[in-house]
Amino acid sequence: MSITTTTHLNFRGDARAALEFYRSVFGGDLSIATYGDFGMPPEAPGASNVVFGQLESENGFRVMAYDIPGEGGGSAANAGTTRRENGVTLTDQPFFVSVRGDALDEVQGYWDALSAGASIVEPLAASAWSPGFGMLTDRFGVTWILDVAASDTGR
Repeated sequence: MSITTTTHLNFRGDARAALEFYRSVFGGDLSIATYGDFGMPPEAPGASNVVFGQLESENGFRVMAYDIPGEGGGSAANAGTTRRENGVTLTDQPFFVSVRGDALDEVQGYWDALSAGASIVEPLAASAWSPGFGMLTDRFGVTWILDVAASDTGR
């Protein structure tokens, strides 16, 4: 038996834009269904918002998203703040999205793309536990941790 865990992000009208942005970063196949597709009258407010969105790529990246009904405009629902002070991460967010790659150049590519319009919390650089670690909050209010898997050699 096996299971798959998929991050499901909640937005306030930005789910489509966020999913399209993430597809530009990670590639993959995007599926989007709107409230209108599921029977909401087309003239109703929010009918074109995303009720089901999923991005799935061959490299293993997968994320789902939707727009909270009745919520208007802005970034991810309940987006908080994250910052680094004195070597520790301080946040009021309930979760981060973590992406780990095997090679620094792979992770650097994702970092470069995700950082467009983002707030950098911790620049991507070598750390005590990884050849590359960085943290940012993207333009949609989602905080990402990107890192390179540490080699088990020599442990």
